[in-house]
Amino acid sequence: MIARSTITGFSQGEDGRWVIELEPRLVPVLPKPKRAHQGWRYLTDRMAPRDLAEGEDIGDVIPGKIAGKLAKLGLI
Repeated sequence: MIARSTITGFSQGEDGRWVIELEPRLVPVLPKPKRAHQGWRYLTDRMAPRDLAEGEDIGDVIPGKIAGKLAKLGLI
């Protein structure tokens, strides 16, 4: 997990599937290893990774070599 976005609502598509509507702005957070769909939305404020400070770069937290590889993959 490297970013969060506020849920703004839910809607149902024409095919009957539910759509989670998100605020388009991503808020970078302190990177935290998590497998997909492990219930991030259920994290308490105390357990959730903190937002990165204004001007703090993810490279300040992730080692440069790893951050470079993630950037090449378009993940950060």
